[in-house]
Amino acid sequence: MDPNAVAQAARTAALPFVAGHLALMPDAHCGMGATIGSVIPTQGAVIPAAVGVDIGCGMIAAELPFTSELLPDDLDRLHGYIATAVPAGVGRGHTTGSTIPAFEPDMLTPELEKTAAEQMGSLGSGNHFVEVCLDERDRIWVVLHSGSRGVGNQLAKIHIEGAKRLMARYFIALDDPDLAYLVEGAPEFDAYIAAMLWAQDYARQNRAVMMSAVLAGLTTFVGRAFEPSLTINCHHNFTELEHHHGRNVWLTRKGAIQARAGDLGVIPGSMGTRSYIVKGRGSPASYCSCSHGAGRLMSRGEARRTLDQDTFVAEMNGIVWNDDPGSLLDEDPRAYKDIDEVMDNQTDLVEVLHELRQILNYKGT
Repeated sequence: MDPNAVAQAARTAALPFVAGHLALMPDAHCGMGATIGSVIPTQGAVIPAAVGVDIGCGMIAAELPFTSELLPDDLDRLHGYIATAVPAGVGRGHTTGSTIPAFEPDMLTPELEKTAAEQMGSLGSGNHFVEVCLDERDRIWVVLHSGSRGVGNQLAKIHIEGAKRLMARYFIALDDPDLAYLVEGAPEFDAYIAAMLWAQDYARQNRAVMMSAVLAGLTTFVGRAFEPSLTINCHHNFTELEHHHGRNVWLTRKGAIQARAGDLGVIPGSMGTRSYIVKGRGSPASYCSCSHGAGRLMSRGEARRTLDQDTFVAEMNGIVWNDDPGSLLDEDPRAYKDIDEVMDNQTDLVEVLHELRQILNYKGT
């Protein structure tokens, strides 16, 4: 693990309202303020930047009730359909608005409400994706990664900056300004919790809407109507009240999923690698959590400076994808940790139920 990530996590753990140890997942790496892949229990305060700017970001996976023999030989057509049905990229959305979760009157400006409605059912960019995969039984899975889009980003930034202003107002000096916090009982705390919980609901609904659109198209490609055998929809950037080690805490999972005993979860690898369907073991040491993915080895800038496009294309051989190595080079698998090593390092946290192999990958650029 990067020593800088450990040092960053130690700064967070030293805050006076952290209620117990801070847990690092095996995919942990440096983030803004709090470490990505960390689980932070707090009492009396929350850190908006620890949840991050993509509130409620997470995974949805659907197992289909048939095998690859029903898929068309030419998956390029399916990739094209997904690209049409699910807008992707920075700021992209639908031309008409969709229904969004109900919100408190003062939470969203008219502009943010419009953004939320138009971006409902859209993917975003970065490491967000739609994949079609096959498991060890040749069963088809659709796996999708996305969050609360532009509205969640704007709400997060409003409250992160608000927390920093409060620190300045009360002359509270922090080792890292991004660890600015909000104190329970204050109106700023209540406003953030309301916005965060709403954005988490928005993110969950956004993933469900996109999954419905992809599955609707797949009925045409496989030539029959169907219902998924199993659907899993889980956050990995969120905070909620939980009970651990004899106390009630606000538990922030920044790049980690809930893995209570029996909980089903989705742990994706990077482009071109495997993803995993898992069942939680309920580890007290991790606050019933596990990794949210492979975790980055390189920043996006470092990946673009040091990685070559030809090797990236070779690594994607046999997978139908955007075929745009210039735009997606920062998502090259070499920029991420080895997902198999990450999984080996959390056998005490989760049991692997299914191993998924990508055959189609769609991303926003």
